[in-house]
Amino acid sequence: MRLLLSSDHRYPAFEKLGSGRHPKLFPSGSAYLVHDLLARGLAELGHDVFYLLREGAALPLPSGVTLVSEPIPDADILHTVAYHDEDLSAVKQSGRKPWVTTCHLDLEARGKERSRTTDNWIFVSQTLANLHGRRRFVFNGIDPEEYIYSESKDDYFVFMSAMDWGTEKGLETALALSAEIGFELVVAGTARDYEIINRVQAMCEKVKARYVGDVRGTEKAELLAGARGFLFPTKVNEAFGLGMVEAMMSGTPVICSDKGACPELVSPEVGFVCRNDGDYVAAIHKSANISSAACRDKAMKEFHYLRMAADYVVEYEKEIAKNGK
Repeated sequence: MRLLLSSDHRYPAFEKLGSGRHPKLFPSGSAYLVHDLLARGLAELGHDVFYLLREGAALPLPSGVTLVSEPIPDADILHTVAYHDEDLSAVKQSGRKPWVTTCHLDLEARGKERSRTTDNWIFVSQTLANLHGRRRFVFNGIDPEEYIYSESKDDYFVFMSAMDWGTEKGLETALALSAEIGFELVVAGTARDYEIINRVQAMCEKVKARYVGDVRGTEKAELLAGARGFLFPTKVNEAFGLGMVEAMMSGTPVICSDKGACPELVSPEVGFVCRNDGDYVAAIHKSANISSAACRDKAMKEFHYLRMAADYVVEYEKEIAKNGK
């Protein structure tokens, strides 16, 4: 197939070095990372991929992926990120041409109406799709080569999130658990301004947690690989939770809440889904019972970027067949 992917970021989405305790315009940007990996995966599966990037590319694109500055008119399908490049989707829709868009978040949580989605929308979890009254979903995928698999763990747990919404992701819960049980907690992630960064730093200092800020590349891989567990006590309808998958790929157990897609991703062999404080305390003490190999195996089978690409191809074929009727 000839596939046109579009986005408004600059390739690559993630740098190899983090900004530490300094601000970033896009503290997360995981949707862009996933789109980059999708382009690469589709090319590796033998498809002709054309990447329309409004901000261009700072590095050469993967083999088989062609950077374009204008839409390819003879592409078999257009794939955008939800609420980006809507003008391109509108053109395809008006001409009854195949297109899909991936939704990476709960629209209501961003002040938008869930009801405005269409059957062309593909969500990143079944939970998120159901929340919007839809059924199509494809799990996000990551590149195992970007992570370090380790069965040897150091004596700390990790909490990682964009700190602009650290409260919603459960930062206070993670800090409280650290203070109550007495384990070392490493907090990773930055924000858009120093006010939030300084507030997180003060919160961490209060309970003797270590705040490292934004981590990327090898630093992030080493942090995840060495952790006894990945704490993700999110309080929101989690759309996916890429950090949980990154932890699994590193052989690190996940301890999460029961919100959103968390129970969909975290099964008993790779971690714990917690409903109250007692569950979290028990999970901390039982985390050593989780097999690192089981975590890695699940990540490789379910959250590999090539698995994601293959699943999207199935959705493309459905859309093309629907438009061909």
